[in-house]
Amino acid sequence: MKKKEDKSIFLEYFGDTPQLRIFDFLIGNYFFDFPPTEIAKESNVSYNSLKALFPKLVSSEILVKTRRIRKSDYYKLNIGHPFIKDLIKLNWMLVKFDLNLIENKKKISMGNLN
Repeated sequence: MKKKEDKSIFLEYFGDTPQLRIFDFLIGNYFFDFPPTEIAKESNVSYNSLKALFPKLVSSEILVKTRRIRKSDYYKLNIGHPFIKDLIKLNWMLVKFDLNLIENKKKISMGNLN
């Protein structure tokens, strides 16, 4: 597994667990589909951990199969799923909130210079 230096805002707020790392990766790439091996690699999650979580994600329709290439099935985040819609919205809210915090800190530090 590769080492992830900077945690996303999503992981900073909700914790760094294998399931959340998978969601974090897929939210950031929700237009694309991936084979399970790539989801594990890019999420920085062991393949065995992904295999344990994968059946529930598919059966709950959070992940949907999009196609098959040779022997690999490809999956993507089901952006029509109510939970995923809310999760994507929440992720954007966190990004906006964090950007506002950064902007406010800049304004405060600039105000201290005057």
